Amino acid sequence: MSSFLHSFLDPKKSWLAALHMKSLSKRLRKYGLRYDDLYDPYYDLDIKEALNRLPREIVDARNQRLKRAMDLSMKHEYLPENLQQMQTPFRSYLQDILALVKKERAEREALGALPLYQRTIP
Repeated sequence: MSSFLHSFLDPKKSWLAALHMKSLSKRLRKYGLRYDDLYDPYYDLDIKEALNRLPREIVDARNQRLKRAMDLSMKHEYLPENLQQMQTPFRSYLQDILALVKKERAEREALGALPLYQRTIP
């Protein structure tokens, strides 16, 4: 069942997944965002930890993209076409570090160690 699900969600194999990816890419380009910008550090503490491990320049660029997207949304505008063409919405900067953080957390839980952080309601 899982191989069927993976093939269904893979944009290279499924036309529906490819259509969704194209639509999402178009919407992200309109605001100049990347897919990794959509992760919320208040929702998942692993994401917060991964963002803390990133270099300051990458985090600053992420915050700038988010501010620009909010500003454009409030003005009911989009990026100019020439800037939309330059955007790379699926160029990941967070996935590798996030996978490492999740792996470390799973390893700590398997060894019975205390978690690095406690989940609290913000």
